[in-house]
Amino acid sequence: MKILVLNCGSSSLKYQLIDMSNENVLAKGLCERIGIDGSNMKHSPAGKDDYKVETPMPSHKDAVKLVLDALVDGSHGVIANIGEINACGHRVVHGGEDFAQSVVICDKVKKALETCSQLAPLHNPANIIGIEACEAQLPNVPQIAVFDTSFHQTMPEKAYLYALPYEYYEKHKIRKYGFHGTSHRYVSQEAAKLLGKPIESLKLVSCHLGNGASVCAIDGGKSVDTSMGLTPLEGLAMGTRCGDLDPAVLTFIMDKEGLSAQAVVDVFNKKSGVLGVSGVSSDFRDVESAAAGGNARAQAALDLYYYRVAKYVGEYAAAMNGVDAIIFTAGLGENSKDARAKICGYLSYLGVEVDSAKNDVRGKAADFSADGAKVRALTIPTNEELVIARDTKELLDK
Repeated sequence: MKILVLNCGSSSLKYQLIDMSNENVLAKGLCERIGIDGSNMKHSPAGKDDYKVETPMPSHKDAVKLVLDALVDGSHGVIANIGEINACGHRVVHGGEDFAQSVVICDKVKKALETCSQLAPLHNPANIIGIEACEAQLPNVPQIAVFDTSFHQTMPEKAYLYALPYEYYEKHKIRKYGFHGTSHRYVSQEAAKLLGKPIESLKLVSCHLGNGASVCAIDGGKSVDTSMGLTPLEGLAMGTRCGDLDPAVLTFIMDKEGLSAQAVVDVFNKKSGVLGVSGVSSDFRDVESAAAGGNARAQAALDLYYYRVAKYVGEYAAAMNGVDAIIFTAGLGENSKDARAKICGYLSYLGVEVDSAKNDVRGKAADFSADGAKVRALTIPTNEELVIARDTKELLDK
């Protein structure tokens, strides 16, 4: 069985074609600037040279056709014909309360996704466009939706309710939903394998630290709390997002700067976080380099970031009344030994101890705890595409 995994943004399309007989990635790639001048695609077939092309892509439908053409091309293709694609698995950011697990897409599901678009206006509409583009190009191929939010539907009411008038939840479903669910689910399962213990017996805190970032408390394999909320803006400071702050800051800035509410929310989403504090970049590599060169604001941004991650880890250890391991994943979590060490430096009271030599690792799974440490510190590369492919296969097998 071969499954095409797609992750559609407003002007981009990431994809992987995965052979589920051995879970090997046959090809992967990215289409960028869809609907914008300078549209381009990078296609990376396994065992062959990368193929790059700049060509107009007015819509996601055009991008999907370009991807399918690349997959069957005589020189850089990896399958003989489109008929070898058995299903498409789509990353969908927001499933609201309607979806606690992945589903086969039908008209009823698409209508529900449109309703959820009000909760994720930057993401769900693009996800729906990608689904409809695939339906147009592959009309007889099953389409599966895998939700960022579904893993967190096991959170108890005390974790997901906001302390607002209850009718706002009843009328508008204003509550914590959480995101990065496929990532947190994958790395928690891999952590159990690495520790050699059943996941049902483990209390884990998963730290997905990329440009977008979230922390998740996972008790017995189930999400019981997570840092992102109604939207991905809540929680940690991130690359460009502010994370937690006093809600009154919104109206204060509106008054002082003469901005609309939406303009301030745009500042919170796109100009804040590590970028806003450092004034350097949203890329942690640039910020780390600037801090190493003596840039005080860059150092302040990093210190703030590490501190907030550590606070959430401590909060979730308390929520679960214990913790067996801390997991670091995504771009920063997988690749920055300094970030891992700084964050773990706050956690010695829990029994976290780092072995510096073991922590000198990038992009591969490792237990970098000191011998005898009570709580294990792990770095595990995430693989959201594989989770989507596995869920797609499971639904087809049923």
